[in-house]
Amino acid sequence: MATLWGGLLRLGSMLSLSCLALSVLLLVQLSDAAKNFEDVRCKCICPPYKENSGHIYNKNISQKDCDCLHVVEPMPVRGPDIEAYCLRCECKYEERSSVTIKVTIIIYLSILGLLLLYMVYLTLVEPILKRRLFGHSQLIQSDDDVGDHQPFANAHDVLARSRSRANVLNKVEYAQQRWKLQVQEQRKSVFDRHVVLS
Repeated sequence: MATLWGGLLRLGSMLSLSCLALSVLLLVQLSDAAKNFEDVRCKCICPPYKENSGHIYNKNISQKDCDCLHVVEPMPVRGPDIEAYCLRCECKYEERSSVTIKVTIIIYLSILGLLLLYMVYLTLVEPILKRRLFGHSQLIQSDDDVGDHQPFANAHDVLARSRSRANVLNKVEYAQQRWKLQVQEQRKSVFDRHVVLS
């Protein structure tokens, strides 16, 4: 039991350390690299003008070139209407941090992994531990108690330790059983008696 619990703790700590190392490695790699061309763009929103419908133009250019003349390609109007068309367009320089986005996703996936590990613990390991702590009718004696005529002499100590650990589990289990009874009562009311609770 102790080796199983220790193995799970080591697995959880290795998972969290590997996620931390991966995020640090990603941060170092991306901070050293030049700014990605997809992280910056100029976005021009041009409303309808004469017979031309409205359109949104995007282009990956620097902030100083973020205007209608550099972004809108192909220009839908010709000649003297270009200036009037460009005055109606609203151009904005947009910048995003792909490093922040990637780190946020890594943190999210790490938390999701830890929750998955906890779910595996609750579904597989906890019933085994409960069976070992409370399922036996006799207590296992240590080697020095083999010849003892009082087989349950240290039973009080073992039960006191297991009660303190199981107190929280008992409260959660009691709340879960109460909730299940309420759900069963509601199902009976709705399906059997055809009464909807308000």
